[in-house]
Amino acid sequence: MQRDKIKPILFSIIKHSSKEELRRQIPKDIVSGVVVAVVALPLSIALAIASGVGPEQGLYTAIVAGFLIAFLGGSRVQISGPTAAFATIVAGIVATDGMEGLVAATIIAGVMLVLMGLLKLGTLIRFVPYTITTGFTAGIAVTILVGQIKDLLGLTYPAGTTTIDTTDKLGALAANISTVNWQAVLVGVVCLAILVLWPKVSKRIPGSLVAVIVGAAMVPAFGLQVNTIGDLYTIEAGLPTLQFPQLSLDLFRDELANGITIAILAAIESLLSCVVADSMISGHHRCNMELVAQGVGNMGSVLFGGIPATGAIARTAANVKSGGRTPIAGMVHAAVLLLVLVFLMPYAALIPMPTIAAILLQVAYNMSGWRNFAHLCATASRGAVATLLLTFTLTIVFDLVTAIAVGMLITVVLFMKMVSEETEVKGWTYFCDKDSEVTHLRELPKSVRVYEINGPMFFGMTDRISDISVKDFTKYLIIRMRGVPSLDATGMNALENLYEYCAENGVQLIFSHANEQPMRTMRRAGFVDLVGEERFRPNIDDAIAYARTQLEQEEKAA
Repeated sequence: MQRDKIKPILFSIIKHSSKEELRRQIPKDIVSGVVVAVVALPLSIALAIASGVGPEQGLYTAIVAGFLIAFLGGSRVQISGPTAAFATIVAGIVATDGMEGLVAATIIAGVMLVLMGLLKLGTLIRFVPYTITTGFTAGIAVTILVGQIKDLLGLTYPAGTTTIDTTDKLGALAANISTVNWQAVLVGVVCLAILVLWPKVSKRIPGSLVAVIVGAAMVPAFGLQVNTIGDLYTIEAGLPTLQFPQLSLDLFRDELANGITIAILAAIESLLSCVVADSMISGHHRCNMELVAQGVGNMGSVLFGGIPATGAIARTAANVKSGGRTPIAGMVHAAVLLLVLVFLMPYAALIPMPTIAAILLQVAYNMSGWRNFAHLCATASRGAVATLLLTFTLTIVFDLVTAIAVGMLITVVLFMKMVSEETEVKGWTYFCDKDSEVTHLRELPKSVRVYEINGPMFFGMTDRISDISVKDFTKYLIIRMRGVPSLDATGMNALENLYEYCAENGVQLIFSHANEQPMRTMRRAGFVDLVGEERFRPNIDDAIAYARTQLEQEEKAA
């Protein structure tokens, strides 16, 4: 199957699979979809609360976005829904601009994702360096962790306390630490212990579901004074309904930056999840179709009352391990959550807030990738470590867009510095000793000088062209370009300046072995016509022979 094809992979699977293959696989996908729904249920509720919206809105997201992205997506096994990566971003938008702002921002993001897919920009994701993705992922994990300390400790904040930014949350924690509720701490610690230890007991039943059940049972059984979801939120059961909030051009303009943030993060997270899934099933996803599906899924989610969604690596891994191999598993997962929403949602009111905090702390720990973070700090170059730490810090202190923008800027500068250091302009060494042990020497006329350029000629290194010099007796200057893979406009300008320098000193330029891209650039700039087509020789021996012939003709003419 073509990786860049704009066609849902489900359609291709149905078209190219036999009835017998489908008959064997579909039951496995249904079972896997049910298992993934059990995993996704507590996570969807917890992530919705962390995002500053109602718990049912997390299920709206998993249902609508999860179904649409599975149906239209480019991955066989991707499971999409609310993720921790969006939690702090969504919470900030909702706190400052309300749900209308979130809807506008997500629609902008959805349109951008669809356009990115249709323009086949999915492969550009590989240009986001590992240091940046590691840095902002760890930064998001820290912001989630900081945001859950309040509920884990059962703290009480005065009315009107601002807790949008991470720095605000830290300040509020420090100011109100004396209000700690030890009963809430007990519930949170018990649930954390379950989350950590349960996988050693059973891998079939998710530890988050066990923690929810135990936490919900502890509060009434022991008469604990602990806030539950029902104490803080009004639970709404029933089908998600199509909503058309009041939107305006001014609102879309104001939310453009937030929309870009959501689009960038959705693209990065979903395609990274697809890559991980590919490695697990030895398959290949269609990155551009996946972006289109993510765009449609996100727009559908917010229009049905949900929040932004993207590929969820943990749920996708659970799908693969449970036997899911087609998008039907993702669609079944959405259908099962729909049944839960309609029939069981009121029971979510019994879940204690410390339990939600414990689940999100585990999510933050799992997404932090602290081992990779520490490994990079210990083994990467100083520039890469600086980029990693700066991206990490900016994500926590400011926002994701600032972190990625600054990180990419620094990465580009470091890359240009590295490449420019690899590019060299070197003149040939001339030997007068005929008995020299150096082999493979070429005999040159005294009036011919040779320089070699190795590496790309771009704006980061063109000052080195000025190192080229000629003697009073030099008549021909050969520039050997076999080691130049590319030439940009600034490099072209440097060659034009070199030509003028040679003309002023009565020196003729000859070029040896110009590669395809540099030659194309020089033709387009009119440089080949200026120098003369005959002065571009295929190799160094031909260039030397041409210079010698020209000298002989000049001597005869004299």
